[in-house]
Amino acid sequence: MFIKKEIDLGQGKVITIETGKMAKQADGSAVVRLNDTMVLATVVSSKTPPPPSQDFFPLQVEYREKYSAAGKFPGGFFKREGRPSEKEILSARLIDRALRPLFPDGYYQETQIIISVISSDTINDADVLGGIAASAAIMVSDIPFANPMSEVRVGRINGQFIVNPDTEELRRSDLDICIGGTEDTICMLEGEMQEISEAEMLDAIKFGHEAIKKLCAFQKEIAAEVAKPKRAFAPTVAPDELATFIEENCAANLKELAYKPLAKEERSDRTKAIYKETIAKTLEHFSSITREEVEANPEKALCLSEHMIDECIHDVEKKVMRHMILDDSKRLDGRTLNEVRPISIELGLIPRAHGSALFTRGETQALVTLTLGTKKDAQSVDTLTDDADKRFMLHYNFPPFSVGETGRVGGTGRREIGHGNLAERAIKMVMPPEAEFPYTVRLVSDILESNGSSSMASVCGGTLAAMDGGIPLKKPVSGIAMGLIKEGDRYAVLSDILGNEDHLGDMDFKVAGTSNGITACQMDIKIDGLDYHILETALEQAREGRMHILNIMTEAIPEAREDIGRYAPRLTTIQIPVDAIGMVIGKGGETIRSITEETGAEINIDDDGTVTIACSSPEATKAAVETIKTLVSKPEVGTIYMGKVRDIRDELGAFVEFLPKTDGLVHISEIARERIAKVSDVLKPGERVKVKLIDIRKDPRTGKTKFALSIKALLDEKQPADTNGSPKAPRD
Repeated sequence: MFIKKEIDLGQGKVITIETGKMAKQADGSAVVRLNDTMVLATVVSSKTPPPPSQDFFPLQVEYREKYSAAGKFPGGFFKREGRPSEKEILSARLIDRALRPLFPDGYYQETQIIISVISSDTINDADVLGGIAASAAIMVSDIPFANPMSEVRVGRINGQFIVNPDTEELRRSDLDICIGGTEDTICMLEGEMQEISEAEMLDAIKFGHEAIKKLCAFQKEIAAEVAKPKRAFAPTVAPDELATFIEENCAANLKELAYKPLAKEERSDRTKAIYKETIAKTLEHFSSITREEVEANPEKALCLSEHMIDECIHDVEKKVMRHMILDDSKRLDGRTLNEVRPISIELGLIPRAHGSALFTRGETQALVTLTLGTKKDAQSVDTLTDDADKRFMLHYNFPPFSVGETGRVGGTGRREIGHGNLAERAIKMVMPPEAEFPYTVRLVSDILESNGSSSMASVCGGTLAAMDGGIPLKKPVSGIAMGLIKEGDRYAVLSDILGNEDHLGDMDFKVAGTSNGITACQMDIKIDGLDYHILETALEQAREGRMHILNIMTEAIPEAREDIGRYAPRLTTIQIPVDAIGMVIGKGGETIRSITEETGAEINIDDDGTVTIACSSPEATKAAVETIKTLVSKPEVGTIYMGKVRDIRDELGAFVEFLPKTDGLVHISEIARERIAKVSDVLKPGERVKVKLIDIRKDPRTGKTKFALSIKALLDEKQPADTNGSPKAPRD
């Protein structure tokens, strides 16, 4: 059945959803369109029962941008799409994080969602459309999924919120937030903003949720028309007798352990011991179950399943931790609900880095290093909506030893890309403009220890490393991760959450910002029905925590260093006329290469005539600047130039190139004080000499401009005669 419907979200944003035409062999498919940007989403979920021991949902979300969608060729040697770009990975994460918690508990069928951008108008980003398409594809399939999800992007121009702003609108917007949610709640958000307040943040979320409600109702309407029956699904539930026995035999031990403030490793070891002991005791207790009893009641077999016993113990552990927080306002490490773990900061500990910081908060530690480079070091980024050079990067690495584990060390994982992107967006908002600080900047955050919110440690460490390296940030940025425990109407908001509090809790809300406002955020919620009062409480508590961390950072380094790192390249910027750019570059880059070879300086020239010279030596920088200024200057009588002998006429003189493609004649009488017989006795072709321009005149016969140069004039001004009376020409 082919269905096509459209919905107007206002402000000229009309979204069309169609299903039943493309990819009909998938369990579900949908095409979503905004103007000329279209995405196709397909979903397939395995019908083969998962292994009894499986305890996770194998959901795979892939987002791919087809360059043909915008009439473009892919970059690179092979002219076809390869591994996903960072943009594609980040877009897939946005969709995955919003959809995953909405599948029913216990649904462990292998499920794959593929979102393909099949048309792009190059101004409307397809990432949030992909979230709508993925949800719509599931809704029209037979997969058990009754609560549709929608995603929107929110911007703001001149105080007016905009839904799904295009790229031109985003350039004028002071915020860029992607929001995913259902009709009842927000389940995911991520974005960057220019130091907005907590109240403004809340208003933006509310505005986006209104559009989400319309889109979710729209999806339900389409699903009702398709009317495809959902496949039968009943989650495997532990028998009451098993759950009761386990709670009676391990709750007391887990509670006793929970109330002891312990280090992460020790708590983990003791928890594992309780699990092992309880599993053994449970298997022994139910070992008398007979085959006949199992045949009469198949659920009895679950009492002998180590996997099911493990799940029951985990449920008890979760219950104990949550009630400890709600009933006694106590946390696993003994902190109060709004207390931040102890923080220590060391700066400049990596000698050859251009800036460095070791930021430690509790059992989370980030070593962040700064590298400064030139424009040539910028990252070339090629997407459907933009082709630009990226001059600020923050890369995040999470090795397995940071959590005391072994693991495969390979390429950068999706989680590492996502965490690095969040930290990058937080600091990007306070980076100085290129005109003030023309460096390419790379921060690398290596997580050395992790027990909660290493991405926010990267924000703090990144800010400190940047300031240690002399980057004049507009303001320092700090970040904090908030958690939530909610049971019915009771709730507790937690500041600076631990790994266990994230795992056993209901929310992970990361907020980064300056003393003036928020610059980046990311939120994932695992429960339905989060009300705005809780969100408001979390934002205010996050602000207080951020300010606490910011004060400690400011004590460590009140402001950026006055100078950049000792080993960083020094950049000098000069301006030349646009019509002189070709002269400085020279034929095939000959001139600019020769300056680089002679001085050792790296030179970049922008289309507007801005010349950036990078060199660690002040003398070489000065030489390069003088050479370039000489190149672009117009010949002036009385000016001294460094020239190159191009041709020698023994009885006439020497022709010297004193400016690019500009030769002048040094008459034989202007070479030395004394009369010389032959020019070749004193000068050789290719030799570099200093000359003074003494006359400019036009040839009356040809109309060409003639330049008269002198070496003798410089000898008369600066150098006495040689002791033996022989003439000398000044050499370089």
